[in-house]
Amino acid sequence: MITMRPRVQIKKLRPDAVVPAYMTEHAAGLDLCAAIDAPVVVAPGERVAISTGLAIALPSGFEGQVRPRSGLAKSHGITVVNSPGTIDADYRGPVTILLINHGTEPVTIEPAHRIAQLVIAPVVQAELLEVDELDATARGAGGFGSTGR
Repeated sequence: MITMRPRVQIKKLRPDAVVPAYMTEHAAGLDLCAAIDAPVVVAPGERVAISTGLAIALPSGFEGQVRPRSGLAKSHGITVVNSPGTIDADYRGPVTILLINHGTEPVTIEPAHRIAQLVIAPVVQAELLEVDELDATARGAGGFGSTGR
């Protein structure tokens, strides 16, 4: 079991912002809430940017992955457009969630509504080496669906 617990600083950018929380003991994601002045109606096919009213400081070597909430996706077709969204360790601006309504009905996002999850994950930066040829593998250049059903 991994026991590293990076310290993440959270700054409220508005007084009604909700500090993220893990909802269960073994939850991977922290719930992110909408920090908006009034309800926002998201029409089918529409994309919206919803503020969390927060800024965060992640330690070097970590990223924040913004992921959809499964309940919103299942019940309403609401998901994160750029899923997973990435918050880099050197970003200090407002955390804003890009949502899209894939459902058939308008969905209303209320102030303080839980709209996404934030997973804090380690990051490795690779050393890239430009080469003329790549080593051969059994799969080779087989792409989408090439390994079976």
